[in-house]
Amino acid sequence: MKHESPPAPLPDMALELAASKFAALGSEQRLSVLKALVRSGPEGLSIGALGTRTGVTGSTLTHHLRILTQAGLVQQSRQGRSTICAAAAYDEVRALSEFLLTQCCADCAAPEHDHG
Repeated sequence: MKHESPPAPLPDMALELAASKFAALGSEQRLSVLKALVRSGPEGLSIGALGTRTGVTGSTLTHHLRILTQAGLVQQSRQGRSTICAAAAYDEVRALSEFLLTQCCADCAAPEHDHG
């Protein structure tokens, strides 16, 4: 029986790339936007619904979405007349988490999975 280990997508992520992705999350409003999108699931949210959930609207929301999209953390698509924002980059978010745990915490004991 062959044992296959799960893929490790980004332990080898360049430090510069990781830093740019973390920089995109360096705003309370952008983090709030990403959090709302991740919680909405793969179907995402319209710009209007996203603004309502986060309290970030108009050009400020557009600005934050552009930064998150450029960092590869958010994807946007048109559906009819609406722009749907999906945190479809779940793999990127997961990879950043793995980067922290495997690269930044490499010298400590295994992280505990039960924090509660």
